[in-house]
Amino acid sequence: MTQNCILIGAPMDAGKRRRGCVMGPDAYRTAGLAEAISDMGHSVTDIGNVAPADVEVLAARNPAIHALAENVGWTMALSEAAETQAPHGMPIFMGGDHALALGTVAGMAAHHAKTQRPFFVLWLDAHSDIHTPDTTDSGNLHGTPVGYVTGRPGFDAFPPLKAPVDPANICMIGLRSIDKPEHDVLQEMNVDVVDMRMIDESGIRAPLATFLERVQAADGVLHVSLDVDFLDPSVAPAVGTTVPGGATVREAHLVMEMLCDSGVVGSLDLVELNPFLDERGKTAQLMVDLTASLLGRRVFDRPTRSHG
Repeated sequence: MTQNCILIGAPMDAGKRRRGCVMGPDAYRTAGLAEAISDMGHSVTDIGNVAPADVEVLAARNPAIHALAENVGWTMALSEAAETQAPHGMPIFMGGDHALALGTVAGMAAHHAKTQRPFFVLWLDAHSDIHTPDTTDSGNLHGTPVGYVTGRPGFDAFPPLKAPVDPANICMIGLRSIDKPEHDVLQEMNVDVVDMRMIDESGIRAPLATFLERVQAADGVLHVSLDVDFLDPSVAPAVGTTVPGGATVREAHLVMEMLCDSGVVGSLDLVELNPFLDERGKTAQLMVDLTASLLGRRVFDRPTRSHG
């Protein structure tokens, strides 16, 4: 099935202190994301980069919080962009750090509440990002988007949610860096968690297939949030939050091909690419290749490249 894929740049660098994700959208463009998508027969519209709304907020209760007003501004702008563009095709948000998902997921959830289709989220990440501004020790708000979109308390400065996401409709795959407060909350909230031990023991296919069957049975629509650190840093070094033991290239392509087969994906985040940390663009290229797999490229279709 061909789609109109809408590329939305989110050069957001406010969710953490290490800089570089601001260059992400241009790196995806340079790596040929639009061309890879159109090669699969889809139409592509690049609407350019979103800019954060200019807002003023009260100081956070937690003194560690970094760039609160800027994060709120991005959340407002990206939520609006998601809700505006979703009726016209499949939004692909080119990040930017993972705090962008405060806006993208909230906006997609609001859109699908209007269409009355159940909304699901697949979180491909080393981290659960379920903190709140009150519970984060680092103060980096890229660790809070799941906390926000599920309606956890503490997000007073952020826009009220139009459609909170049911935690039971969230599946997290690839987790391997979770602190105790997050661990306890994940168990309380009934989030579907697939950590790397489970993947080591039983593979990545079975838990993903089970989740996708749930989405299909509900006639649901799925938002995929793909963090570079889902992947092992040996194959994807361009991220400031590297955690050893991530997904292999083969596992990641299998995930993307299964998502394509499912026919339920309605939107995609590509986050935490820091081109400043990349090696000759290999991480950006891998993320582009994974996007192509999500949109129909098969193993025998993949281009052969010289990496010399």
